[in-house]
Amino acid sequence: MGLRIEGGLVLVGDGLVEVAVDVAVDVAGGVIAAVDGAGGGGARFGSVLDARGLWVLPGIVDLHGDAFERQVQPRPGVGFEAGLALRDTEAQLLANGITTAFHAVTLSWEPGLRSAEAWRGMVGAMASRAWACDMRLHMRWELHNLDALEMALGDVAAGRVGMVTFNDHTPSILRKLDTGAGAAKYAGRAGMDVAAFRGLAERAMGHSGGVAAGAGRLAAAAGAAGIPVGSHDDDTVATRRYYRGLGAGICEFPMAEDVALEARAAGEAVVMGCPNVVRGGSHLGWASAAAMSERGACSVLVSDYYYPSMVAAALALGRGALGVAGAWALVSANPAAAAGLEDRGRIAAGLRGDLVVVEPESGAVVATVAGGEVAFMGAAGWGRLRA
Repeated sequence: MGLRIEGGLVLVGDGLVEVAVDVAVDVAGGVIAAVDGAGGGGARFGSVLDARGLWVLPGIVDLHGDAFERQVQPRPGVGFEAGLALRDTEAQLLANGITTAFHAVTLSWEPGLRSAEAWRGMVGAMASRAWACDMRLHMRWELHNLDALEMALGDVAAGRVGMVTFNDHTPSILRKLDTGAGAAKYAGRAGMDVAAFRGLAERAMGHSGGVAAGAGRLAAAAGAAGIPVGSHDDDTVATRRYYRGLGAGICEFPMAEDVALEARAAGEAVVMGCPNVVRGGSHLGWASAAAMSERGACSVLVSDYYYPSMVAAALALGRGALGVAGAWALVSANPAAAAGLEDRGRIAAGLRGDLVVVEPESGAVVATVAGGEVAFMGAAGWGRLRA
């Protein structure tokens, strides 16, 4: 038995289509059966959602979200089991219209939240049950973490990783340890004193001579596994070109607009954060994601550290030059394409049944359909549902 969503405005192609009561998005067997006014193309429906006054949009594809860390470690040094954390995280994702989520898990030399042990916990939790949201692991590989390289290579080869991104935070961490706030942040997250943490950071920097070879091996493994590769916080065009040479076709959070434009000119995806859009700028003082999106320098928006920002950012941009279709593509069709997921990101017959129904003025998510099943429904949605 399937679900019919009727009476709303459906994002099809380049615009919202005004639907009469008999026009439906029919979801059956996990895929979209029909988008037409012909009574659902023969599908049987167990229930109908009255979407009058609402928008029916493709489910959100989030390529980089690390808000799950607050469920794993809600306070510095206070950790919880990854499976429990992921159950709460999935509920948040679905309540915010996110139907495909790449958990950006940092695999670092740091103890605690970003350690090899924490990585293994996430791997185990992801495999422990079937999830309504299509959740995947985005390995944020710290370049100096060569002690964990063989484990990382094994997980990529075994199909446990959905994306690899190169990070090089060790030099900046060492610099920040010279400040009181920086030292407290990193040592607290690792659950150890500053002197011991500094020793670990210095040991990691001692691996610098093997960083390039390690990155090359991991990039080759990701290529063989057919998963996307990116680089994070590229500060110069030369840096972007270096990672491109490794096969990184995704440029995450470029630190300067010329880096983003270089990547876009090469046909690569440029990723920035939805919180940047919603807050009116980067909390780090970097480029404006909204302005870069409108100029075409940014092609993908992600939750970064705050899941509710995705719907809010896309709807805000949709009121500007991009229009609804152009803005929503930043969180649906474009990230799906960047990840090589051709079966989602748009509303069309035969594609995966991932949909989000929203109230356009407030941005409230009324219902989320993931893989053809109702995965989230708020009180307003239940009031609109009938057999």
